[in-house]
Amino acid sequence: MDENCPLVFAEESSLHQEECYPTPETVRLAREPMMSQRSKRELLEEIRPRYLKAKKAEKKTMLDEFVAATAYHRKYAIRILKHGHPRKSGKKHGFHKVYQGEVVVALEQIWEVCGRICSKRLHPFLPEMLKVLERCGELQLSEQTKALLLQMSRSTIDRCLGPARFDQPHGLSTTKPGSLLKKAIPVRTYTPWDEDQPGFLEIDLVAHCGGSVEGQFINTLTCVDLSTGWIECLAVHHRSQQAVFEAIQTMRTYLPFFLLGLDSDNGGEFINDLLHQYCLSEKITFTRSRPYQKNDQAHVEQKNWSVVRRLIGYDRLETEADYLLLQSIYADLRLYANFFQPVLKLVSKQHVDKKLVKRYDTAATPFQRVLAAKDIPFETKARLTNLYVQLNPVQLRTSIDVKVAKLWKISR
Repeated sequence: MDENCPLVFAEESSLHQEECYPTPETVRLAREPMMSQRSKRELLEEIRPRYLKAKKAEKKTMLDEFVAATAYHRKYAIRILKHGHPRKSGKKHGFHKVYQGEVVVALEQIWEVCGRICSKRLHPFLPEMLKVLERCGELQLSEQTKALLLQMSRSTIDRCLGPARFDQPHGLSTTKPGSLLKKAIPVRTYTPWDEDQPGFLEIDLVAHCGGSVEGQFINTLTCVDLSTGWIECLAVHHRSQQAVFEAIQTMRTYLPFFLLGLDSDNGGEFINDLLHQYCLSEKITFTRSRPYQKNDQAHVEQKNWSVVRRLIGYDRLETEADYLLLQSIYADLRLYANFFQPVLKLVSKQHVDKKLVKRYDTAATPFQRVLAAKDIPFETKARLTNLYVQLNPVQLRTSIDVKVAKLWKISR
């Protein structure tokens, strides 16, 4: 028994060598270049007719040659030699597209009218916008298309629209600090503001200086109500205290509620005795942000970009024609933005698993938020509702685009 053991080990060793080391034929086939798929198909078309007519012994020889040439698995080679390559049916596997054609076209039209807003703002406003466009005769859709539009989720809206992103240049800051009344005008952090009550506004100036702050140029006074998101934009000839003060007085007449508070940056056009005494006499709470802390005025800074810069751009505006045209644009914009541009309000902000989670309320237009406010008189709400019924968002948007194009043409 012991004499046979070396023989057994020797046989097992030889078997392992045969399994582990490739044969010379395998090495030769591995070194040969692989045939292309086109060449394999041509070879199949040439061999297959002869293979089908050949006898069993001839088929075996032809099959061996075919497998050696194509490196196909033997079973697969037999199948395609008998039946040929399977033909594609032309049908694409996967889910059937529900949202296509007229639905996507209608969604794109509504999206354009709404100023290409994000799906979080567009989704809750879609039913109301459909009613408005149908009432104005701007959109006629079948019941099936309307049902599909109304059942879209925010993710589906994003997929259908495929929003385009592009870079925009940045403007220059022209804020020059006013130091005389800083002690008299408190920082808003230490002053109680009721942000749930309409009437407390953040204000700021946007410079249309075209990259150079030298000389006189037109500015935009941006005012945003913290409770409703109501926005007012006014053209200002220059950054003087008197010009800004007169613009604030004009803005006050446009508001559908009482002006209760103003919060500005530390620029000298706001921090001055003229505006300070006016606010004291009218019992308006006047506060300022901390120096170099733009987040203190997050609401108005966001509108500076999303409304003023996206619409007007960064060109230099300085002539009287520019000023008059900008005033006309803002007259249409206040109706379009406040009645047909839904806004989101931050409800809560907390850290969850080292991530900052922000929660927003349902998007609603400033007009809808004014109607929902308790402190605004019924007469004011009725007047705004009558005005809303008469407005056509498509005409407003078209008028704004035409005037902006004219402004760019005369300013360049």
